[in-house]
Order: sequence, then C-alpha cells, then structure tokens
Amino acid sequence: MKIDLTGKVALVTGGGRGIGRSIATTLGACGATVAVVDINMTNAEAVAGEIAGARAYVCDVTIAADVVALVDQVEKELGSCDILVNNAGITRDGLLVRMKDEDWDAVLATNLRSAFLTTRAASRGMMKRRWGRIVNMASVVGIMGNKGQANYAASKAGLIGLTKSVAKELASRNVLCNAIAPGFIETEMTAAMTPDARTALTGVIPMDRLGQPADVSGAVAWLASDLAAYVTGQVIVVDGGLAM
Repeated sequence: MKIDLTGKVALVTGGGRGIGRSIATTLGACGATVAVVDINMTNAEAVAGEIAGARAYVCDVTIAADVVALVDQVEKELGSCDILVNNAGITRDGLLVRMKDEDWDAVLATNLRSAFLTTRAASRGMMKRRWGRIVNMASVVGIMGNKGQANYAASKAGLIGLTKSVAKELASRNVLCNAIAPGFIETEMTAAMTPDARTALTGVIPMDRLGQPADVSGAVAWLASDLAAYVTGQVIVVDGGLAM
C-alpha cells in the first residue's frame, strides 16, 4: 500500500542536510506540504527548492520564543502543522572527564530541549484537530551508550523518554508520538572516515553495510501515515541489526 500524505503539512527540523534532507524530500514525495526548517537558511532553501510546494524557514530551535513564532508562521502560511519531525541535532564528542560544560549544554539544548519546545508548540494545534504525528530522531547510541559521547547518548536517551511520555499524554487526541533510532548512516561524517575505520565499523553490523538516509526517511514516512495509525510510544531501530 502506498504511503499517502496528501493534505498534510510536515515540519522537519534540521531539514537542510543529511538525514533531514532525505526526510523532507521523502515526505514531499508522499504528498505532504513540507516546511523545511534549519539554522542555515541557504541549506533550507536548497532543500525546499527540490520539493514541490515546500517552504524554507530559519529557526534556532533551542529558543522557546522563536519556536512558537515558527509554528505560528507555518500554521498561518501552510494551514496547519500535522506532522512534526524533530531531527535537529549536533555532536560535541569527547571523553567525559575532559568534556566542557558548554559542550554538554549545547548538545542537550539542540538534541533534546528543541524537541520539547517544538512538540509543546505544535501539539496544541494537533490536539484541536485530533490528528497529529510526532517523530523524534533518537539513536542507537541512546540505547547502547558510546564512549566519548556521554552528552549525545544522554540527549538521545532523553528523547526516548520524552517520546513515551508525550505518547501517553496525547494518545486520546489521536496525536501519536514515536522515535526512530538510526544506527550508522551514510552522511558527510561517515564519508570522511578512513577505509580501515569504515571496514571496522561495518564489521560489527550484521547486514555488513552502513545505512542510507532513505532507510531512515522511509520509516519516518510510515510512522507519519495512517498505515501506522495504531502505533505510538515506540522506538523503531533502523541499524542493520547493530543493537539487537
């Protein structure tokens, strides 16, 4: 059965590159009107230009007032905000004993606080319309942990807890909230790896390959659709078997 998101408006944070770009273009291909949100307007506009009817928005999603203004603007210009994908994220890796306070704070703010702010702002309209889909981009690191990523792992584990709590609060209004936990996906970061590092990495993945952004965006589209109308509070792991 084909995924059909015609008539729905999707807001994708961190939509200007990488996995976010794939999510935005996939939702657009399924018929959704897409609001591509990024901290960099040039990136947002480039992605929006690839999607029929899409619009680009710039926003620092760690700032509460800016997030409220963003959601209000999207609802005014596009008519609603039916699907929210919390994809904005950063890394500031380092061993715990050497990690700077600002590196901890920046990662928690961008990866976790932003999802709280956007969900709080967008869910009000979803509840009134009694239809909404919220998808949070977690990570297998939030399940497994990872050396040198205490801040990142904590933020992604927090997203999983946020997902389950929001799912319980909003389910009676037909607003569903789920998380996706990607493993190692082909991005600019993995493209910079040495051949030896890449071989070592794929060696611990049962499917013996890195994932593609489309592997993640396909799962997002499914969760955003009525094909997943009885799924909420779940963590969908997209990792080629790494964390099982």
